[in-house]
Parts: sequence; structure tokens; C-alpha cells
Amino acid sequence: MTAFRRSIILIAVAGALGLPWMPAAISAAPAPNVPASVGIDLAGIDRSIAPGADFFAYANGTWMKTTEIPPDRAGYGVGALVDERTNERTNELIKQVASANAPAGSEARKIGDYYASYMDEAGIEAKGLQPLQPTLDRIAAITDRRTLARVLGTTLRADVDALNATNFYTDNLFGLWVAQDLNEPSRYVPFLLQGGLDMPDREYYVDPSPRMTEIRARNRAHIANVLALAHVPDVQAKAARIFDLEHRMAEAHGSREDSVDVKKGNNHWTRKQFDTAAPGLDWREFFAAAGLGEQPEFVVWQPSAVSGLSALVASEPLETWKDYLVFHALEHDAAVLPKAFGDEGFAFHGTVLAGTPTRRDRWKRAVDATNGALGEAVGQMYVQRYFPPAAKARVEGMVRNLIAAFGRRIDNLDWMAPGTKAKAKAKLAALKVGVGYPDRWRDYSGLEVVRGDAFGNAERAELFELHRNLGKLGQPVDRSEWVMTPQTVNAVNLPAMNAMNFPAAILQPPFFDPERPLAMDYGAIGAIIGHEVSHSFDDQGAMFDARGRLQNWWTPEDLAHFEASGAKLVKQYDAYKPFPDLAVNGKLTLSENIADVAGLAAAYDAYQLSLSGPAPMVEGLTADQQFFLSFAQSWRAKVREPALRQQILGDGHAPDEYRADTVRNLDVWYDAFDVKPSQALYLAPGDRVRVW
Repeated sequence: MTAFRRSIILIAVAGALGLPWMPAAISAAPAPNVPASVGIDLAGIDRSIAPGADFFAYANGTWMKTTEIPPDRAGYGVGALVDERTNERTNELIKQVASANAPAGSEARKIGDYYASYMDEAGIEAKGLQPLQPTLDRIAAITDRRTLARVLGTTLRADVDALNATNFYTDNLFGLWVAQDLNEPSRYVPFLLQGGLDMPDREYYVDPSPRMTEIRARNRAHIANVLALAHVPDVQAKAARIFDLEHRMAEAHGSREDSVDVKKGNNHWTRKQFDTAAPGLDWREFFAAAGLGEQPEFVVWQPSAVSGLSALVASEPLETWKDYLVFHALEHDAAVLPKAFGDEGFAFHGTVLAGTPTRRDRWKRAVDATNGALGEAVGQMYVQRYFPPAAKARVEGMVRNLIAAFGRRIDNLDWMAPGTKAKAKAKLAALKVGVGYPDRWRDYSGLEVVRGDAFGNAERAELFELHRNLGKLGQPVDRSEWVMTPQTVNAVNLPAMNAMNFPAAILQPPFFDPERPLAMDYGAIGAIIGHEVSHSFDDQGAMFDARGRLQNWWTPEDLAHFEASGAKLVKQYDAYKPFPDLAVNGKLTLSENIADVAGLAAAYDAYQLSLSGPAPMVEGLTADQQFFLSFAQSWRAKVREPALRQQILGDGHAPDEYRADTVRNLDVWYDAFDVKPSQALYLAPGDRVRVW
């Protein structure tokens, strides 16, 4: 429930366009015969830098020099600005229903009551830890491994957050995702994933570097501080034991690289296999408490981690597990406990891990919490106010052009066999694209919201989401379901659904603006759409057929050519070093890098398809220059060093500046900016990666 942490799934089939710190605002002075919102920040360009030397710095250098990261953010850029604008709009919509006398039980009333309860700091403070006491009592009542398993089972939650689906860390022992079976996408199956750590990744526990050693010391102090706030006795000794347990858990975890490998993750276990393959945890008690007692089959994404964590349940002292559960209960619920708990959580997760000096205003956290609990109900209000039918129609037209352009690119591949092309085209034709908002809105009638009960509201919202997901089991798969709310500034491709979501909130300036020349829209939102289409054919998405089944539809020769292109891209990104001691991981970021390259190329082709005559010049910029500058400026962002290091270690997306430099793989970029062989970004034609 804490606002400064996200429980997000590490599973490649989600394939999110992860923009954890998305690019910043673009504005410009009016130009003759061009609308004022031309969408290119001419003042932000640093013309002292040659485009071929560093295109990101050329497009954004002056902005980078003159922009400060707000104190409540780990980074700032276009996405952060759009996110702030969206939050302000959403906040006003929520406040309106919070102050209105909406009918009891209506979604408007639930939205208003949830928000108002979260904002009631005095009421939360007055209750102290009383709302958490039933949980603490259950932990205190643990007397053996059987009751321990039962309590661990009650912590299982539907830990999906598609804002950044290539990351996963949950403070519960395991994470749960209910999604399509990769072998048979017509049915749902529960996915079980590694979890249980307070820090973002196993590297924070096992990396011997001095920086990580210092962070581990700060984490032990943080654990002690949280326990002390709850007046737990002997906090230093207990904090040391909790940390040591988490260190052993981290050693059992699978690596990030292995965890994004769909073939390694797609492990079907029957219920009985858990007892033999992962002994230690009383699985019967665990699954019964989690509401999965009758489930016959699971997908275990990191088998060695599940086995290792289960063994620790049996081998580690019972009292250590009880202390661990107390700490994680306090940490998990910090946002709706007295202020000191939230402040302590932010001091570590926000400041130590991400370098953010100041905690976000409470109203911003209240908007996040309300969106998390009643996201599509809030989304209905948002799209009614801010996403007109004309905007939806324009984006849908761009999507059609992108898909047509991608189809032509498939047709023109000289290395792909006709049979493979036919299957690729069939997958493209079956792609379901959602623009703005879902076809059907989610029903929140079963969620109880009580004004003045912030803790209870958050707890009931989590359980509502868990039960909603468990309710999918045994039901037909709904390809129209969205995994993002309309007010989310992001986009996602879901290979197992063969579907994409483009929420309304990302469809606004500077990503999308119906008032500006099309070249700019195709360079910004068009590249994002192309990116998501391309995810259906990246190194992970290409393993799924038109139905979403995990199935090889490539000839060996075609697959070898595709993998060779991927290897070139891995090498290209491995060469980027944001810090002397830390380089980008080309293998970890490969899926996103493939989607960036192929998506940008498809967006350029789609723009060409859209033209009915000569494209207009804007402020002396050709249409191609507008296209590429809009792309590079859509990636402008500044990130604090700790947050950037965290991203490089665990995120499947390369830092924004290198994503902007994707342009070096497109021949037309060289012509548009007269790039010379002597310049740093220059790639010989044979070294430019052409995936699709």
C-alpha cells in the first residue's frame, strides 16, 4: 500500500513500454502559419553540439542545463510533466466528487470517500497502529510451521503493476499474477513469482561493491527504525536477523536476465509437485489461506527461487520469520499508518535508493492511492472530460497506418521465408488495439469504501483486486481487459493477449497534439505506438503466435538471422556507460531496444503513408527533422544518480538518453542531419541494426 514502492511483475509477457521517468515538456514560440503549439522546443536545443555527435544532447542540451529536478522526484522529464498535469486534472475531478453529495454506494461516492479518508491525516494519526493490530495478533499467534504457512498465504496478493511490467519486487514472500496460460491462451492460470525482499533486487544484497555495502548498512538501520516506531523491543538484534534472512532470500532469487526469459519462466507445476520440488513450506496451508486451495496447476516463473524460499521457511528460526512478518506488515501499510512510518519508508526507499530529497505532497499520494483502488471508475471521469472522440479517432488512424507500415516492412524483408511472413502477417492482423479506454468498464460494486477508514479501505481494495483476479480462473479469457487505467501515462503490449493498450493520459501534448504537424505526432506518439506494435515481434513477443500461444513459428534460418540482429543490438547497448563503473546491460534491455528500433522505423514509414502532399517546413526544419527531433525530445529527462543506477541494474529499459540515440540505426536520420563518418554516433551502413 506504500506510495513510495510499487509491486510490479518481472515477466516478459507483459512487455510494457516502461517509462519510469518519462520525457519532459516540449513547447515553442509561435511560427508563421503554424499553430502556437508546434511541439518542438527550439530553445531547448543545444546547437553547439552536432546531431551526429550526441543527438540526445543536441535535441535537449539547453533544457538539460537549465532544468532542475523537483525535490519530490527521482527524475524529471516529459513523462513527469505529463504525469503531473494528469494528476492535477485527476485531483480536481476527485475533489469535486469528494465534496459532492453523491448517492451512497455509487462509484462517485466511493471515489470521494476513498480520497477523503486518505487525506485525513489527523484521523489516521489518532488511530495509531490499532488498524494493524489484527495482523500483528495473527503473527504473534504463530506457533509452528503450519501456522506460519497460513499467515504467509494470507499475504499473497495480485502484484501486477503495468506501469513498468519488466520489474518485480514485492514485500510478500511470493507474487501472484493471474493471466493467460502461455501454452493454452484460451484459459487463465496463476503465475507464482519470487518476492519477499525489502530492496528492489538481489544485487542490492549480494553485490560486494562499497556503494552496495553502504546501502545494506542503511537498510539494516531502516529496518530497526521501523520496528522502533512500533515500539518493538530489541530492535537492533531483530533488524540484523531480518536483514540476514532477506540476504539468504536474495541469494535464492533468480537473476534479472533469467527472469525475462520466457522459456525459462514457463514452468507448469501441479499442486502435488510443490511438495516434492519445493519442500519446506506447508503448501496446503499456504494455498488454502491464499484462496487457491482447489487450484490444480500453477506456472512457477523462477522454480529455483520458489524452492529456495520454501526451504528457508523450514530452516530459519520461527521467531525470525515472525519478526520479518511484523516489519513487512509495517512497511507494507506505511502509507495509511501514522506519518512517521511513511516518512521513514520514504527516507530509505525514496532518498537512499532513489536520491529523492522530498516526499511528494499528500494530495498526490492520495490521487495515486485512489487510482490504485478505483482506477477505472476514476478513468471514466477522466476520459469524459479530457479525451474527446476526435482525439481517439486521430490516434486510431495513426494506429492503422502503423500497422499497415509494419505489414509492408514484413513483406519487404529479404531474409524471411514466405511461411514465416504469412504467420507474422496473421499475428499483425489479429492484434487488438485499445485506444484511450477499455471497451467495458470494471465493476466496483463489490468494493466497500468507508469514509474515515483509510487503512480498511486500502486493505479491502487489495483483497478486492485479489478476488477479482482469482475469479478469472476457470472463466473464458477476456482479451478486452485493460491492465492500465485511462489516466496512466504509459502504454503496453500484451503478447499473450496479442493486444495493446494506449491510455488516454499519454495521448496529450507533447506526445500527441492534433493541432500540430503530423510529422511531430508520428515522431513522438507514433514511435510509441510503433514500439508497442514491435513488441509483438521482439525477441520475446516473436515467440508468441497470433493466438498468444508460446510457440515457435520461425524457420531455423529466420530465427538465426533475427537473433544475429539482436546480438548486434546487445553489443551496441553494452557500449553505453552512464558511469565509469556501470554500463547498460544490452541483454537485459534487448526487448525494449528492439522495439525502439523497429518502432521508430515503422513510425517513419507510417508518416510517409499519411502524406497527401509536400510536408510543411516549421521554423526552418524539414519534416524529417521535425520527426526525429520530436522523437528525441520525447525522451528528454534528468535522473538522479541513485535512481539511474537502480534503473540500470534492474529495469528492462535503457536510460532515456540512449533510447533517443536509437536514431543512429535509421538511414534517413543520417540524411536529415548530415551526419558524418567522423562523428560519434555514426554507424557504417552494415552496422546499423535493421530488425524488421
